[in-house]
Amino acid sequence: MLRWFRAFLPKEERFFDLFARHARTSVQCALALQDMLKGGEETPVFCQRVNQFENDADSVTREVLTAVRRTFITPFDRGDIKNLITSMDDAVDQMQATAKAVMLFEVREFEPPMREMGTLIVECANLVGRALPLLQSIGHNVSMLTQITEELTKLEGRVDDLQDIGLKELFLKHRDANTMDYIVGAEIYDHLEKVADRFDDVANEINSIVIEQV
Repeated sequence: MLRWFRAFLPKEERFFDLFARHARTSVQCALALQDMLKGGEETPVFCQRVNQFENDADSVTREVLTAVRRTFITPFDRGDIKNLITSMDDAVDQMQATAKAVMLFEVREFEPPMREMGTLIVECANLVGRALPLLQSIGHNVSMLTQITEELTKLEGRVDDLQDIGLKELFLKHRDANTMDYIVGAEIYDHLEKVADRFDDVANEINSIVIEQV
């Protein structure tokens, strides 16, 4: 009965504007990460950009969590809103963790699989940006939302494969050389793989919302 009653009450649609802002920031952060992975002397510049976009994303997340507390009628369950924005923010946080590792170890050259992973991370961010507006009318967009979340999961699997390939190449390259180079490279691979994992978490949260609303 409560769910039926809520369906006829006006809802606070500002959440979708905030989701969109966070998604745009996520794409910008992913693009900065991709540029960082090109390497060279400008690497610290792009690391700083990643940090700035992470700060911007945090601000949006705080706005969403504040709005959840203050809004009487939300577009969907408050817990789902909190889980969705948190998973989105976790992806950006992990991009920042990658940039921090790059700065810590003063990395200026990146392996080809790392750069490929960066490209796939940009694709993940763009897919999330496509999915979020569709949540305003879930019933009409179930098929498209399902396709997008399935593609996010596939991209996460491709990133996993690239990590495996990259670690093998890294081992062969450094097994008779500097062990620290292997350790640092493996650390970067691990961070990049976790970014894709966090985007897969976003896909799972979207699927959960769809299941509850349809």
